[in-house]
Amino acid sequence: MEETSVIEPETTTRPSWSPALRPSTFWWWAVGLMVLGWAVRVAAILGSRQVVPRGDAYVYFHGGQLLVEGQGWINVNQFLVSGGTVKIPAASFPPLFTLYEAIPHFFGFHTFLEARLFGTVLGAAAIVVIALAGRVIAGETVGLVAAGIAAIYPNLWIPSTEGMSEAMTPLLVAWILLLAYRFWRAPSFKWAIWLGVAFGISVLGRDEIAAGCVLLFVPLALLLRGVSWKRRFQLLGTGALCVVLIIAPWVGYNLSRFQEPTYISTGLGVTLASANCDDTWYGTGEAYWSMNCVVQMHLDTSKDESAQSAEAQKKALHYVRAHLGRLPLVSAERLGRSFGFFRPAQQMELDSFIEGRPYHWAVVGLISYYVLAAMSLVGAWVLRRSHILQFPLWSFALISVATTLLSFGQTRYRITFEVPLVLLASAALIWGISAFRNRAGDWKPEPTGTPDF
Repeated sequence: MEETSVIEPETTTRPSWSPALRPSTFWWWAVGLMVLGWAVRVAAILGSRQVVPRGDAYVYFHGGQLLVEGQGWINVNQFLVSGGTVKIPAASFPPLFTLYEAIPHFFGFHTFLEARLFGTVLGAAAIVVIALAGRVIAGETVGLVAAGIAAIYPNLWIPSTEGMSEAMTPLLVAWILLLAYRFWRAPSFKWAIWLGVAFGISVLGRDEIAAGCVLLFVPLALLLRGVSWKRRFQLLGTGALCVVLIIAPWVGYNLSRFQEPTYISTGLGVTLASANCDDTWYGTGEAYWSMNCVVQMHLDTSKDESAQSAEAQKKALHYVRAHLGRLPLVSAERLGRSFGFFRPAQQMELDSFIEGRPYHWAVVGLISYYVLAAMSLVGAWVLRRSHILQFPLWSFALISVATTLLSFGQTRYRITFEVPLVLLASAALIWGISAFRNRAGDWKPEPTGTPDF
């Protein structure tokens, strides 16, 4: 007889070292930390009122305004430079953050300061979802500690001050992790659908999250315990179908308006072009990007955005093939830039000068990141000894790595891993406090309930 049983364990596994809290207590603390985090973000923005949109932030901000004005998805820079006479189809970025930026414009708030303040809602919501994700991973206390760190951790709130789409990433990552662990603990079509929806919406916000469908969702479904292989593939297929249905309208729209096949965005080609020339493979600009790289490629600007992207990608890959011997070193340096171990002082200066990242807070963020990174290693050991699944957390580290290797080293490319970093560090902190109180020399973290492995 075919196996059809499905194990429905508790959706929260609380190890012995993580104290339990009443639901009402958890929610009071979660809401309080959300308010704290929101206040931190608002204060940071009000303290930098004169910031103007730069680079990507400029496109997001004005793109939202043009959507409200009925101009559609067009090349923002060319439209504004031409005085509104040149309307060229564009999909430089996934659409979700531009849509979000359109909301304050729709209600009559047209300044960049107001748009940045509206972005703090994303950060506040992320704090609550991080608390919920931590709770389902290792208990209420871990969730609240993670929310507390997220409320004040500069690397999570700085994107809001810049008006960058990375302000949305912590919320999307935390949402996926919350649903991934619920799906793992109680595999059902309900959680498969929700996880698929979360991935689909997140891909429309940050296209690199699409890699999570392969790195997280596929192995999560195939490794389910107490579930027949037929059921596993049914759950996986259901989730995958939800992803496709969510992104299909945007993909279909892009396929109908560009010369070259375009799915989520056209940004890959220009990104590759900006990261692969002598300026970024040698000298002081190693592993970063340079607009001069794009200029040197002499792209045919008479072509549409998709054709320019394809041309840029072809020329960038030609450069890479011609310098393959140096690729391992440049790749390592790119990872070093993104993860804070290659020319970190220079990287902070570049982030500040080019993107408007507040320099002094970036220094605090870098030091905090080093502390959390060290604690995350302890947290990984703790979760492993407590038999708590942790590869969903590390899958986002792989996404950050892949994004960096495919493009260039940059602090904000680490954002997909910042939330798992906070969660791992929180587990380490709670375990350390519990171990200190226990004061038993041979004490080891032990789980309560059914182990994940």
